[in-house]
Amino acid sequence: MSAEVWTLIFVTVSFMGYLYIGWRSRVKDSKGFFVADQGIPAIANGAATAADWMSAASFISMAGLISFLGYDGSIYLMGWTGGYVLLALLLAPYLRKFGKYTVPDFVGDRYYSNIARIVAVIAAIFVSMTYVAGQMRGVGIVFSRFLQVPIGTGVVIGMIIVAFFAILGGMKGITWTQVAQYTVLIIAYLIPAIAIATVITGIPIPQFAFTFSDIVEKLNQVQIDLGFAEYTAAFSNKTMLDVLFITIALMVGTAGLPHVIVRFYTVPDVRAARYSAGWALLFIAILYTTAPALATFARYNLIDSLHNKTVEEVQQLDWATKWEKTGLLEFTDKNNDDRFQLTPDQETNEIKIDRDIIVLSTPEVAKLAPWVIALVAAGGLAAALSTASGLLLVISSSIAHDVYYRMIDPGASESRRLMVGRLMVGFSIAIAGYFGVNPPGFVAQVVAFAFGLAAASFFPVIILGVFDKRTNREGAIAGMVVGLLFTTIYIMGVKFAGMPTWFFGVSAEGIGTVGMVLNLIVTLVVSRMTPPPPLEIQEMVENLRSPLAVPVPMSDIGEEELN
Repeated sequence: MSAEVWTLIFVTVSFMGYLYIGWRSRVKDSKGFFVADQGIPAIANGAATAADWMSAASFISMAGLISFLGYDGSIYLMGWTGGYVLLALLLAPYLRKFGKYTVPDFVGDRYYSNIARIVAVIAAIFVSMTYVAGQMRGVGIVFSRFLQVPIGTGVVIGMIIVAFFAILGGMKGITWTQVAQYTVLIIAYLIPAIAIATVITGIPIPQFAFTFSDIVEKLNQVQIDLGFAEYTAAFSNKTMLDVLFITIALMVGTAGLPHVIVRFYTVPDVRAARYSAGWALLFIAILYTTAPALATFARYNLIDSLHNKTVEEVQQLDWATKWEKTGLLEFTDKNNDDRFQLTPDQETNEIKIDRDIIVLSTPEVAKLAPWVIALVAAGGLAAALSTASGLLLVISSSIAHDVYYRMIDPGASESRRLMVGRLMVGFSIAIAGYFGVNPPGFVAQVVAFAFGLAAASFFPVIILGVFDKRTNREGAIAGMVVGLLFTTIYIMGVKFAGMPTWFFGVSAEGIGTVGMVLNLIVTLVVSRMTPPPPLEIQEMVENLRSPLAVPVPMSDIGEEELN
């Protein structure tokens, strides 16, 4: 059978599984919808967290970025992985102990202000919408290539699937679906990596093949021969300062991502939150230690398969012609010599490769079995849909819980709160679908923007909210507004308005670090220039950090919001 037939089988079977899990996990109250009844076991929550966090950017695009950037691409490995460790050790247990549904809930109560809550809601929606755009693009790319449908059609199919289990089951349905999706995506990532490592180096373990074989030296020489910098050359694509700032933005952005933080609210207690963080780190490490090896294999195979090949030879490559139809792979014989050359100069380069196709095309380039190719497609969809569902629930809960229930109608019944939550999921899916069809960049780049926005808005107010009892509402509001506005204006100006990277050449992906520092400074300065928080808030912060104390009950916490 062809790869397309195998893909249809795998996608159909996996989607039916997701729909079944969503149906079995349907909920009838807001606690189940927003925090899965706080009853998810630690190991299952670890797998769900890994799937939620390892988005289409991790599965589809990260290896592509490393493949194109070489050494400089390691910023994504260091930033995302280091950020998760920062979140797991420094923030997650305290946020779980606080016992709320969402990050805006924490901000609103810790800073005793509905204005702070609204600013946090706006930031959560902004970050989540930016992030989800990358996921829906990933869905469209997979469907476009492997099921031969337009990207827009693929996005719509993905929207329908996510809508089903997210609207029916809320966080409970999403969590158990993500456990299944992690299983699919990690198998789909490892099998081709192991197969390619064996074929190219004779070493079946990708990490060992990358470290102990001569594949990197070979690729370095190929790169030099073609006029590129060595694959392992440092700072050949980005400046040292930009690499540093992007890495920090990704780290603190990870620690501020609302859809990852909310995962720690779904376990029974603080101890389970710590254990689930450990499991998640293990599950994440399996993929992240494989990515550099896969990126290297992919780069070597693509150059070997395409560079200096004749038009006739390329036309005989079935995988190349199919990817060409998607518009993500382009050939232009600029010098009319009947051959295609890959060069670093865009004026003479005749092969244009979209970074998002690296992982998805690698099994085909390596001539692996059709079922392996199809498995990778199913894994890419699992990665994109798992993260998209978590993000959509953040948007839903930010509006339905933090705005509607906490501010507009505190007396709303369970059924009404549940209905508003589901309506918001549906509305969010529609917006996400639009951005999936009209994305503002390639997958990992779009996701990097989301991390920058999270770094500039959430991280300072969360870290200070836990460890500095003197930080008050005036400081938190001012800091979030300044950080979010500065980062948003810089990103929009550089990416869409032709503005130069005026801050020492720092790119749009790294400017979140500057926004975070501005947020931190403004928050601390304004807090010290204005009255301190009420005594009960300061006592609550002290209590939050005590390993023996129980959470201080707050007057506006309903009975359904358990600690």
